[in-house]
Amino acid sequence: MKDEDNSVNINDAAPTSPVRSSSYHHGDLRAAVIAAGMARLARGDDRELGLRALARDVGVSATALYRHFPDKEALLDALADEGLRRLGALQAQAWLKAGGGSAGFLAAGIAYVRFAHDEPALFRLSFTRQMPERAADAGGDGGDVAYNLLRAGIGEALPGAADPERAALHAWSLVHGLAMLILDKRIEWDEALVADVVGLTFGGIA
Repeated sequence: MKDEDNSVNINDAAPTSPVRSSSYHHGDLRAAVIAAGMARLARGDDRELGLRALARDVGVSATALYRHFPDKEALLDALADEGLRRLGALQAQAWLKAGGGSAGFLAAGIAYVRFAHDEPALFRLSFTRQMPERAADAGGDGGDVAYNLLRAGIGEALPGAADPERAALHAWSLVHGLAMLILDKRIEWDEALVADVVGLTFGGIA
């Protein structure tokens, strides 16, 4: 399990004033564009995630972004990957705060559902992008952090599981399904209810 946050360091909101592209150091522009995209997603403005819109947000021309994002699909993939990294980091933090073991496993499961509730547009984007080729070229994507934590949790919380991979898939299906039911307004958000339901699989209820 990786306990460090390896997500891109971004601000909570896009810059409030244009910044000349010449003022960016190498790599800063990419991070700034991802930050602007995250800010739009947080506002629910997920229909305006094109290169031109985000270029305006950071005060550069759309042409300046092509070095980092050859097309809109690459930009959306980068945002989705960052969303998965955020999810993995939040789960890792919840795990550590709870002290690991069954309590940590339960906390990580609750954190998954809470992330979906708190960041609905980012959550949906992160799980609707199809990035198998790009992920393979990069050695994996941000989802690896969350899934590796899940597999580690199965090993610690359910050491007697006959098939850890299937047990991990079962646990993931539980929290993802619950998250989608909440996002689709089938059930209302209630953290106590989430903790009870997640606990049935994640070991939080005796």
